[in-house]
Amino acid sequence: MIYSLKGMVTVTEQNLAVIECGGVGYGCRTTANTLATLSVGKEAKLFTYMAVREDAVELFGFADMQELNCFKMLISVSGVGPKAAISILSGMTPQAFALCVASGDSKSLTAAPGIGKKIADRIVLELKDKIAKENISSVKSDALIPAVAVSNSVSEAISALMVLGYSNSEATKAIAGMPADTPTDALIKAGLKNLAKF
Repeated sequence: MIYSLKGMVTVTEQNLAVIECGGVGYGCRTTANTLATLSVGKEAKLFTYMAVREDAVELFGFADMQELNCFKMLISVSGVGPKAAISILSGMTPQAFALCVASGDSKSLTAAPGIGKKIADRIVLELKDKIAKENISSVKSDALIPAVAVSNSVSEAISALMVLGYSNSEATKAIAGMPADTPTDALIKAGLKNLAKF
């Protein structure tokens, strides 16, 4: 498995970047957001995911772990392939994606080319459940989490922050002290601001 690539950017095209490492150019399918961070002739590091199918082996590269985590979650949804995941993440940041899932805003996902209402609804439905399960398993393994009266909006906000790669304790700490009746999207925004300060 190729975990990451670090080298010179030699080519950038729509949804493709070539990173040269040790004389070998690795073509990585990627998002518009990641492409915006790359410059031909400069060194870059991409976190990667390798998709192996009967007819092709493709490498996908992302500027940060948050985007890679969102990509992996998207392709875990039935009916969503790597191309659709790239399309969605090209149109929004990982933070915006997590906000859409947590707040049940499937309409925003349909702005991505090739994503219809049916698929967008399925993404929100499947990932909301998956995030909640991951949240519960992390709570069991993390003894440092302070006791919090968890409302739906609080648990959804914690789950959304965890999708972006933060631990349960980091996410909980980031929104600690906020009123339990605060809307989910407001909690996520406040949490991201606090995590940036930490």
